[in-house]
Amino acid sequence: MLALIAILCLIHAVRMLLLPPEIDEDIVWMFGFVPARYDTTVMAGEFPGGFPASIWSFLTYSLLHADITHIGFNLLWMLPFGSAVARRFGPTRFFVFLAVSAVAGALAHLLTHQHEVAPMIGASAAVSGVMAAAIRFAFQSGSFLSLGNGGAEAAARVPALPLSSALRNGRVLAFLAVWFGFNLLTGLGAIAIGTQVQSIAWQAHIGGFCAGLLLFSLFDPIPPAGLRTEGEAGLPPDDSEQV
Repeated sequence: MLALIAILCLIHAVRMLLLPPEIDEDIVWMFGFVPARYDTTVMAGEFPGGFPASIWSFLTYSLLHADITHIGFNLLWMLPFGSAVARRFGPTRFFVFLAVSAVAGALAHLLTHQHEVAPMIGASAAVSGVMAAAIRFAFQSGSFLSLGNGGAEAAARVPALPLSSALRNGRVLAFLAVWFGFNLLTGLGAIAIGTQVQSIAWQAHIGGFCAGLLLFSLFDPIPPAGLRTEGEAGLPPDDSEQV
């Protein structure tokens, strides 16, 4: 987790402090996600980066941020939720999960902004995926949102609810209502974040969140609640070191 935060902060610091504005603009166009790249009615090949950028930008857009408020807000949510998911998944699964959530966010943005020329940047879709993954186990007894007093490692390894059970859990449903409501309000402009007038790609947030919620079980090394057997209680994640 600390490595991820360091990477995001380093990239932003280099862009803001060391690069001339015109070079930084080129980087945003080359590595940001531009839906118009995939629009056959425009000259998509004229965008910086050409065809390779149409592949890597599904992921690289999540490494760039508009300003300090943008990156700070994402890290504010990534720290509590991402730390728990990283401990649970282990570093390899965690980073792959982040990438999948980012790609899902880009796909959702593409489907809803097919002719959009403005580049999308930010880790919000990946953060949303991590938040969705966390709520699959965070409200279980002993986990980090259950008001228990266990250690961080134990809290991150509580058996998760099956998806069908999670969607009937009152606390999970309340979290979903608040999360979706907040994103819809920010997307519609009812809630402002930061001092600059910027469009919020809330559809990408929802794409990342849905991917995290639905794909959690494919990455989770801990048997779900009700399926643990004797000898499995100490099943470790795929990598032993912490993130």
